Amino acid sequence: MALNIDKKKTIVSKINQISKSALSAVIANSQGIPVNKINQLRKSGRKLGVKMSIVRNTLLSLAVKNTAFECLTSIIKGSTFIAYSTNHPGSGARLFQAFQKKNKPFKITGAVFEGKILSNLEINQLADMPTYEEAIAKLLLILKMSAAGKLIYTLSAIKKKKETS
Repeated sequence: MALNIDKKKTIVSKINQISKSALSAVIANSQGIPVNKINQLRKSGRKLGVKMSIVRNTLLSLAVKNTAFECLTSIIKGSTFIAYSTNHPGSGARLFQAFQKKNKPFKITGAVFEGKILSNLEINQLADMPTYEEAIAKLLLILKMSAAGKLIYTLSAIKKKKETS
């Protein structure tokens, strides 16, 4: 289906607005993936604050001009499926990685964070970055473990003191 100029302008402005407020972006090649699986991926992405689009490369290149994601134009090739993370920088990468493991034709082709194109290792690190809630839970666990360690140390010191008396 051909897009008229007004629809193209609408798509470009919509993606440009998302690009200005997003924290990171991940692009993938979604060729060979059934539409129902893409729809499931989009549904799970909405829960995480990830905005996804399948866009023509020329429209995407126009949409990311003068944004932190302008460097994407150098790696856009083939069928482009883009995910913008709006709540947590790693949520789009995490979502795409999990989907890639279950669907072999799906391939992450690049990512941008803070205006820089990421390597595959950096994409993995971005996906593994804990959310705010996960980081707080880890901190609380560490504090709990250290407090328990101090308690055990104190109790063993008291026990030793009583044994020597």
